[in-house]
Amino acid sequence: MYRWLAIVLAAASPSASAADFPSRPIRMVVPFSAGSASDLLARMIAPRLAESWGQQVVVDDRPSAGGTVAGGIVAASAPDGHTLLLTSSAFAGSAALYDKLPYDTLKDFAGVTLVAVTNLVLVTGPNGPKTVKELIALAQQKPGQINYGSSGIGSGTHYGGELFKLAAKIDTVHVPYRGVPEALTDTMSGRIHFSMLPTLVASPLIRSGRLVALGVTSQQRLQAMPEVPTIAEAALPGFSYDGWYGALCAARTPRAIIAKLSREIGRIIMLPDNQERIAREGSTARASTPEQFDRLVRDEIVMRGKVFKAAGSKAQ
Repeated sequence: MYRWLAIVLAAASPSASAADFPSRPIRMVVPFSAGSASDLLARMIAPRLAESWGQQVVVDDRPSAGGTVAGGIVAASAPDGHTLLLTSSAFAGSAALYDKLPYDTLKDFAGVTLVAVTNLVLVTGPNGPKTVKELIALAQQKPGQINYGSSGIGSGTHYGGELFKLAAKIDTVHVPYRGVPEALTDTMSGRIHFSMLPTLVASPLIRSGRLVALGVTSQQRLQAMPEVPTIAEAALPGFSYDGWYGALCAARTPRAIIAKLSREIGRIIMLPDNQERIAREGSTARASTPEQFDRLVRDEIVMRGKVFKAAGSKAQ
């Protein structure tokens, strides 16, 4: 009853709510492990947001079930803007792949802003194949025996792996992890043959030699790693993939509060030092309006559904 009353009051006076917002600490829920790209971006935004508004901003990592546990937390939160979801394109992937979720992706959330777009990099351990063609040849020689890691079912790294599988016409086994750091560890050790990982977290390990970069999913080579060919030029003409990160809140949050969040998070992510830091790791800082981000999510759900269906991917 009390929650229902709070929702009604918030909807009745959005301007006053926005003027008083935030009135307590903000919780930024991340659906992946500490050290994941989503986590790194959240921790880039949180201190600047706290500085702007004089309220603590807590980053809460909740890695499980491809991000759906974190999504459920935010969907069930009070619609007042104090609980945010800082997620990746896995948000759309889960909606495309899972028959049942603890929330309705399109009805229980409101987009706040896009935060960054990224490409993936195809990586192996130091003892793995050294080129995309070598990896494809190995998979063709051993159908059903070559595995790849991802940050979870429905994640952008899962989607990228399935896109690669379809384009290369190979039979590979998907091994989902709780997050990117776990997939990184097993790829470096050779327990996983390859992974398609965000450049934001893979770049330092490539530079140190603990991972070998075979190709990037961008249409052109990245300034952050110019020596690494695109997958298209290395073996699969026309192949490309762009992932994204963004912030959402519970549906029914007053539009004035969403607009205030969007403007401030967008301002922070586009600060020159943040842009430079993100670009250094092969990604691009990018803000949007709430409406643009909502439209992106809707379109991505449809597109990812088609790819997962073609690849025979299923939620486990």
